[in-house]
Parts: sequence; C-alpha cells; structure tokens
Amino acid sequence: MSEAVRVLLDESRIPRNWYNIVADLPAPPPPPLHPDTLQPVGPDDLAPLFPMELIAQEAGSERFVAIPQSVRDVYRLWRPTPLIRARRLERDLGTPAKIYYKYEGGSPSGSHKPNTAVPQAYYNAREGIRRLTTETGAGQWGSALAFACAQYGIECEIWMVRASYDQKPHRRSLMRMYGATVHASPSPVTAAGSRILADHPDSPGSLGIAISEAVEVAGADPEVRYALGSVLNHVLLHQTVIGEEALEQMAAFGEVPDLIVGCAGGGSNFAGLTFPFLREKLAGRMNPVIRAIEPEACPSLTRGTYAYDFGDAAGLTPLLKMHTLGHDFVPDPIHAGGLRYHGMSPLLSHVYELGLFEAAARGQTECFEAGLRFARTEGIIPAPEPAHALAEVVAEALRCKETGEPKVLLTALCGHGHFDMNAYDRYLSGEMEDLSLPQEQIDTALAGLPTL
Repeated sequence: MSEAVRVLLDESRIPRNWYNIVADLPAPPPPPLHPDTLQPVGPDDLAPLFPMELIAQEAGSERFVAIPQSVRDVYRLWRPTPLIRARRLERDLGTPAKIYYKYEGGSPSGSHKPNTAVPQAYYNAREGIRRLTTETGAGQWGSALAFACAQYGIECEIWMVRASYDQKPHRRSLMRMYGATVHASPSPVTAAGSRILADHPDSPGSLGIAISEAVEVAGADPEVRYALGSVLNHVLLHQTVIGEEALEQMAAFGEVPDLIVGCAGGGSNFAGLTFPFLREKLAGRMNPVIRAIEPEACPSLTRGTYAYDFGDAAGLTPLLKMHTLGHDFVPDPIHAGGLRYHGMSPLLSHVYELGLFEAAARGQTECFEAGLRFARTEGIIPAPEPAHALAEVVAEALRCKETGEPKVLLTALCGHGHFDMNAYDRYLSGEMEDLSLPQEQIDTALAGLPTL
C-alpha cells in the first residue's frame, strides 16, 4: 500500500462536513406537500416524526453541514473506507478500463447505512427520544439503525419486509443482537398491517407497507420518533461522506472518473457517492457520466412517472414529488430487497429531471452473475444491491475492451453479501429467474396516484 493511500485511510481524513447539493442546483426541488391542504409542509408538520435538527437539514440549502464530533467518533469505527482498484477483475475481463470501487462493507452492519443511522440516532438522543421506529427491506438499514441506537441508548423497533424477513433470517438476528425488536411486515401489530393482511394474508410486503407501519406507531407516541434509511434529503446528505472521501482518494491515485455507476432503490447510496462528484461537474472541474442502475422488477426512474405521491402504502406521509410506480405498487420479491421501493428520492428525481445523470434497469440474473465474477476475482461477496451496479460496470468494461478506450470507472460497493447466501445458492443452483414487470401492473398502481 502506498504512503498516500495509507494517509487517506487515517481517521483524520474522515470528512468534517456533509455536502448539500441543493446549494448548487440550477433550480430548487419541489417541496413536499401536506396531503390535506396541498400546501408545502412546515416544521410543525414533521415534528411528530423527526427531531428539529433533521427537519432543518431536510429543508436546508446551505452547501455544507458540520458533522457533530460525537458522530465522527462513531464513524471512526470504520471510516474512512477504502477505495480499491479492481485489478483482478480488470484482468479477468481483459479490459483497458480501470475499475475502482469504494467499499462500504466494513461498517459494523456491513453496508453504507450507518453513515446516516448514526447521526439520526444522535440527534434523536439529544432531544430525549426514547425509541425509534423504522422499516427495512433487505435488512441492511434495520441492522444499521439497531447498531446506532445501541450507541446512544435508544430503543429500536423495526418492521422488516416479509419477503426479506423469510429470505434473510440472519439479518433479523443481527438486529436483535443489537437490541432491536423486529416484526415481519405486514404485521398484525398495526392497523395498516392488519388491513393488508385481511385482504392479502400471503402478502410478501413492500417498503411502502413497512413505512406505513413504522410511521403509524411513531405518530401515536410523543416519546417515539421515526427514522428513514433512504429517500429523504437529510439521509442523502449524510451519505455524502462516501463521495467526499472518494474524491480525495481518486485524486491520490491521480485519476478522474469517466463513468460513475451506483445502484438505486431509494437513492441514498447512489447520491452519497455521486453528489460530491456532481458538484465538481457543475463547477466545470470534471465531466464524468453518472449512471443509476435499478432492478427491472422495480424501475421507478426508467418506467415510473414523475408526480406527487405518498412515500408509503397507507398514505400517512406527506406528498413527495418523485419518480414513482405508485404507492400501491408491490414489487415481486426479488433478492435485492433494498431496491424494492415504489419511488425514488425526490431530490434525486429532481436532479434526474434536470438531466444531470442517466438511468438504466437490469435483471437480477445478470446482476448475480456479475456478483459471482466479482467474488471470484476480488474476493468480496457483493450484496445483491451493488451487484446491479457491478453488472453495469462489467458491461462498460467489456465495451472498453471492444473499443480500446481506457476509461476510468468508479462504483460504490455499498455492502457485502454475507447475509445473502440463500440468494446466491439459488443463483448457483440455477433456480433464480428474471421477473418481468407487465406495463398493466404499473398502470394499475399509477391509477391510484393522488389527485392534486
């Protein structure tokens, strides 16, 4: 390891500020609306769910937000994370491209999610909140928040999407080890879950349903707040530690990326990697192509509609202007559970509408193929979510092989796949299949969009 790289892995290189891209956009994003009045929501509307500091970050437009020292102290457990050149993958592909990946799997919960879980727990603890509720798809966010709550002495209650609850038992075990209570969603614990179970007792669940359950419980108790692992502005803000570190590390390698690729479900990992680079692009200091990859079974950017919609299935949240498949949309139970959300982050959706990045969708079998290839060359088993980005990186590297272009490719390996071995077993045994999404299924869900 070079001296420059060793220095960049020193804890003193942990960013001191999060970056807010709103400050640099040519137009501000549309505000969330109150579903009854259709007026922009204010702090009082959000106070039952979030502490005031997070509400300020949600609506803020300051370019940089200082990271509290208490949060940086917890970040020290795994940050800064390494930027690694995938030389063995390059050789296996026979490509002239250089492939770099920012590895977030060394965090306590094995993904990028603690980057926002820790500050969310910190700000809630500072306001005297005793319990946080949340939802989780693949279980990465749930385990991250459970870990973060343990750091600040807060109780944690989690609704885990039923499909992932059944597929990934060790994820829920990890949450319980950190002290959390975990329910399969939809659950009989809430009115929202009970209604779903009454109509669909075998429902695989969705992030939209699980959000409804967690919000319902938080909104009914003044000592309980809600924490979200993706989608909202303050979550994307916290994740920019990934891109800020990557910028400095790429400079240490003497590289500027030609293409930056990230997986996108709710948008936090993708935004966390790309927003600092997009700042540099908007300032004219570099010009990378930026590309989001989503699953074909849940393609909110590539096949959804840009409209105001609820962030949850029961309609308990404010209306968010986002790319959506409709809050009634229930995706098929693909193995990339963290990408099974009906909508895309409103801020990312706005940036996409401004034409500042591209989007594409890929099927799960080619993503698992790329994940297997990465594991056999680089030695790390990717989670199914970043395997979507890896599939695009592999395809781009092979295009470089055909054209002879020595492009520099950058992606974020946002989590390891050690809790996803059941999915890899299905792929290795030939049991995995791509799930088509008929247009009529999307049309049916979009028919339920709120009327403004």
